[in-house]
Amino acid sequence: MSAPAKKTITFGIPCYNSAEYMDKCILSILEGSDYADDVQIVIVDDGSAKDETPAKADEWQAKHPGLIKTVHQENGGHGMAVMKAVEHADGAYFKNIDSDDWADADALKALLAQLRRFIELDEKVDLVITNYVYEHVEDNTRNVVDYRHVLPVGKVFSWSQIGHFKLSQYLLMHALTYRTEALRAADLQMPAHTFYVDNIYAYVPFPKCRSLYYLDVDLYRYYIGREDQSVNEKVLTGRVDHYWRVARVMMRAYHVYDDIDCVQLRSYMMNYFTMIMAICSVFSKLSDREDAMDELGKLWADLKAYDQRMYRRAKHGVVGIATNLPGALGKKITIGGYHVAQKVVKFN
Repeated sequence: MSAPAKKTITFGIPCYNSAEYMDKCILSILEGSDYADDVQIVIVDDGSAKDETPAKADEWQAKHPGLIKTVHQENGGHGMAVMKAVEHADGAYFKNIDSDDWADADALKALLAQLRRFIELDEKVDLVITNYVYEHVEDNTRNVVDYRHVLPVGKVFSWSQIGHFKLSQYLLMHALTYRTEALRAADLQMPAHTFYVDNIYAYVPFPKCRSLYYLDVDLYRYYIGREDQSVNEKVLTGRVDHYWRVARVMMRAYHVYDDIDCVQLRSYMMNYFTMIMAICSVFSKLSDREDAMDELGKLWADLKAYDQRMYRRAKHGVVGIATNLPGALGKKITIGGYHVAQKVVKFN
């Protein structure tokens, strides 16, 4: 039997040259939890060399040694930093919060109360889902993503009880609090120096999660608007090869139709993977790389060779057709459709 966790929850905060904004993130957890002694923060300095991130991280640990643990590592990228926090977590549950984002205080208190209840009752809920909010700095607006009409509210349930997710409603990293043992059991292998690995984090562990709980609070505040942010369209287009890499990891994680027994989870995962392939297609068309379309072709060929049924669903379903229209006109229609979706959903 494993030893009981020392903390109710560990918040991992990956930091890379984050000195300008990491304090807000850390304080939101400390103040939101009332500096509770069963809450842990693991700050991972991912080889920051351009600002005071390493020193700030050490100062936070020195100031709150019972609550904050700082880990320094050579730069490995976001995914490696997240998994380093998981490795050092003492909490029964784990949640990642990126250093430019923050947690809502009231929602955090509600989450802590629920997790403490699970622990007190010895009820091992593998995945707790909460809402997240896109905070748009450029126009001071908010867009809340919730799951009220998709998931049972306020009770433990299984994947067989989920509903149909809208395109704007997928379970991204911001919504997820894993039971730490369940997350570790997934044995996530994150590619180094790769952005957008949060898609792997919000996909590969799901079959390991047998019991779920939806807490309808707006916990995660997701900052949108920095020009250097990874979801900025220009930045993302320049890193389309990172999405190709992520798609291959997700592709090879499962033969979805063979490996996933639960019909509802299988459908969700296949739909989510289809969206990742659609993103690859759209941003390959947007890219200035001369080899972008050739590399996209190789990605689709790899999928076809790996699993023809997954290929047919991703390439020849409605989303696949819409994002892979041939010729110059097809490219124009695909990109136009993406920009319409971008304005409606406001995801970057």
